[in-house]
Amino acid sequence: MLKTVLFALVSIFNYSLFALEISIQGAKEEHQSYSTLHIKNEDKFSCEDQKNEFGTTTEITCTILKVPPRKLRDITNTHFRIKTEISKKTFIITIKPLQKMKLYPMIFDLTKEDTVFNSKIKTAKEWIVIGYQENIPFMKESKKSDTSIDFPFTLMADKLPYVGSLDFNGNPVYIKRVGDVKEYIKIKKLYADKEYENCLDMINGVMKEYPGSLFNAELMFYKIRVNAKLERYESVIEASKVYLREFSSDENVPEVLSLVARAYFKAGAISDADYFFDRLFSEHDDSEYAEWGYIYKAEMLESSGASMKAISIYKNLLSKTKSVEIGSEVTFRMIRNFAGASKYKEAAPFVQKLANATPKHFALNLAQSIDIMNGFAERGDYISASTISKSLIDNIDTKDDNYESLLASSGVWLSKTEQKKEALVMLNRYLKSYSDGTYTKEVQTIKDSLFFDLDDSNNSTKMSTYDKLMSEYNKDSIGDRAVYEKAKLLNKNRRFDETLALENRVLTLNKEHFKDTGQIIIDAAIGAMKQSLGKKECNRVLTLSTKYKIQLSNEWDDGVYECAMKGADYTLAKKVANKNLKSKDLELRKLWLYRYMKIDFATGNYSNVLEASKEIVTLTKGDKNSKYKDVYRYIFDTYQRLEDSNKMINAIADIERVYGQDYLDIDRYVALLSAGSVKRDNNLVIRYGEQIMKIQASSKSNAQSPFAEFALYQAYVEKENNKRALEIIKSLDAVKLNKTDRARQKYLLGSIYDKLWKNDDAKKAYTDSIKADPTSAWAKLSRGAKEI
Repeated sequence: MLKTVLFALVSIFNYSLFALEISIQGAKEEHQSYSTLHIKNEDKFSCEDQKNEFGTTTEITCTILKVPPRKLRDITNTHFRIKTEISKKTFIITIKPLQKMKLYPMIFDLTKEDTVFNSKIKTAKEWIVIGYQENIPFMKESKKSDTSIDFPFTLMADKLPYVGSLDFNGNPVYIKRVGDVKEYIKIKKLYADKEYENCLDMINGVMKEYPGSLFNAELMFYKIRVNAKLERYESVIEASKVYLREFSSDENVPEVLSLVARAYFKAGAISDADYFFDRLFSEHDDSEYAEWGYIYKAEMLESSGASMKAISIYKNLLSKTKSVEIGSEVTFRMIRNFAGASKYKEAAPFVQKLANATPKHFALNLAQSIDIMNGFAERGDYISASTISKSLIDNIDTKDDNYESLLASSGVWLSKTEQKKEALVMLNRYLKSYSDGTYTKEVQTIKDSLFFDLDDSNNSTKMSTYDKLMSEYNKDSIGDRAVYEKAKLLNKNRRFDETLALENRVLTLNKEHFKDTGQIIIDAAIGAMKQSLGKKECNRVLTLSTKYKIQLSNEWDDGVYECAMKGADYTLAKKVANKNLKSKDLELRKLWLYRYMKIDFATGNYSNVLEASKEIVTLTKGDKNSKYKDVYRYIFDTYQRLEDSNKMINAIADIERVYGQDYLDIDRYVALLSAGSVKRDNNLVIRYGEQIMKIQASSKSNAQSPFAEFALYQAYVEKENNKRALEIIKSLDAVKLNKTDRARQKYLLGSIYDKLWKNDDAKKAYTDSIKADPTSAWAKLSRGAKEI
C-alpha cells in the first residue's frame, strides 16, 4: 500500500568490478515497461537459462571463473532479482524474473559485421537479459519448423567502383585528410550529451584511423574522462599513464590527476591514489580540480570508515570554494555521508540548503537521492523527505519512471506534517495527473484522512463515520485513525467494554503516530472494572485486575477484596488488605486485620493467622456483639491444621463460650473425636462424641453417623461401660446405613450382647450382620462368633 508510494525504485544501475561490468537500464515500449541487463567480461563466460514445462524462463545462472575483489550487492528492479555469490573461486550471478525474461549472447558487432545468424553458443564475453511484461519489445518471435534450415542473414549495401580525384596526367591526387577535426568535434558533443559508450567508440576509432592526429592529447583526455564516467577504473589508469607521460604539460593535467587518483582508490590501490592526490595538491593547489581532488580524497576516507575526517574536508571546502557546482556536490556528499551513518538529523539542514541553492543537484544523483529521501521518510522526517521529492519532481522529466511515485510521496509525507494545505495541493496535483495511476487509491485515501481535523459532527454521527472508515480502510492509515478516535470517544462516553473490544486494533496502532494507545486501554479497563464492581461481577473484576494490573483508589477496596476472595486471588486480596492495616480508623483497622487473617488462613500462613487473631481478640474484647467473633473458629481450625489437639480443646471451649453448642461447629467436635481416637484417649472420644450425639439429636441430623457412634462405642467398651456402649450401637438401628456399615453395626451389637451374656440376642445380631452383607469381613466375623 503506502510502501509502494514511499519507496520508489530506481530504473538505472551501473556496476563495474575491474574487467566485469554489469548494467541495468529501463524504458517503455507500447506503454509497457521493460529492462535490459548487460553482463560484460574481458574473458568469455557461460550463462544458462532454466525453463519450466511451458517454455518460460524461471532462472538464469552466469558463471565467471575470475573472482572480483569485492562482493556485488543484491539488485532488484521491476523485472529482475539479481543475487551474487562466490563459490569455489567462481563468481556466480543468479537472475530470477519478477515478470518474464529472455537470455541472448552478444557476439556480433553490427558496426563491423554484415552477417548474423542464430547462435547456440555456450560462452561469450557479453550477454544480455531482457525483462518484460507480456511481449518482448522490438522483436517478433515465430515458431520454427523442425524441418527448416537456419541460413545466416546478410545486409550489405551495393558497393560501386569509385575513382577519386585525378591530376592532368590521370594520376590520383593525394590530399591530406582533416577528418579528425570533425570527429573531435563530434566526440565533444557526444560527451556533452552523456553518450559515453558512443563517445568512447568514436575516440578509439579516431585514434586508430589518425594515429598522428594533432588532437591526440585531447582524444586521450576525453578517453580518460569517458572511462571515468563509465566507472572503468582500470581503463582510466592505463590511459592516464600514457597521457601523463606524453602530455605532461597539457592544461588538463590537473583534472587527469584528480581522475586517476580516484581511479586508483576505486581499484583498491590506496598508496597509488595518495601519490596522485599529493601530486595534485602540491602542483595544482590553485586549480578547480584540486577541490575536486579533495572531494575524491574525502570519498576515499569515507570508504575506509573515516567519516569524520571526510566531513572535515567537506566543511573546509564549503567554507572556501567559489564554485556553485563544487559547493553543491560537497553539500550533497555531506548529506549522503550523514545519511549513510544514520545521522539524518545532521543531514537535514544541508537538505534544505541544497534545495534552496541548486535543487537540480538532487536530480543529478537520482538513485542516491531517492535512497536518502526514503531514509528520511522511514525515520519520520517528512519535511526533509518531501523537500527532496519536490526538488526531484521539479527537475526530472515527467516521463521518468520515478516521477509518479515521487509526486505521490510528496503529498503523502506532507500530510503527516503540519503542512496540511501543501499536502492537499500535491495530492490534488497527483490525482489530476494520474486519474487511474498506480497510487491513485492510496493518494485518495490520504486525501480523505485530512478530513479528520475538520470533523465537528455529534457523537452518534462520529461513531457511524468511524465504523465506516474502519471497514473501508481496514489496516490502513485512515482505518487506524478511525480506530484511535473511536476508542477515545467510547471512553469519553463511558462505554469501556466497547473500547476493550477494540483492544487488539488499538494496541497494534503505530506508536509513533498514536502515542497514548496503551493509556486509552488502561483507562477503559479501570472504567470497566469499576462498573463490574458496581454490578458484583467478580469474575470480570478479577479478569480485568489480573490482565491490566489495575490498582484502584481506596473507595473500591471492599469490592475488590470480596471479588478477590471469591475468585481465590489471594495475592490481590492481600495487596488490598495490606495497605489498610495501618489505618488510623480503629474500625477500619479491625476490618482489614480480620480480612488479612482470612487470607493467611486460606494460604496456609498459620503463624500469621494466630498472631492476627490474638490482636483481633484484644481489639474486640468486651464486645459481645462483635462481627469478628468467628475469629475463635479460625483459631480452632488453625490448630486443627497444625494438629495441636491440646490447643484445639482450648479453642473449642472459647467457641462454646461464644456460640454455645452450635451445629455449625459439629465438624470441629468430630476433629477432636478423631484426635482422641488417634491418641487412644477414650475420655476425649467420649467427651466430644457425646457432644456430637447431642447436636445431631437436637438438629435431627445424622451427618456424622455412623463414624461418631462407632468411635464412641469403642471408647465405652474399652472403658467397660457396656451398657452405654449398647445404647450407642443400638441407636444406629434408626439410622439408614449402607450394607457394609450395617453388617459392622450388627456385628458390634452381637459382640456387646455377648459381653452382657445375652446369647440369643447376640446370635440374632450376628445373623442380621450376615444377611446385611454376606461377603463382608463383618459377616465372616459374625459366622465365627456364632460357631463359638
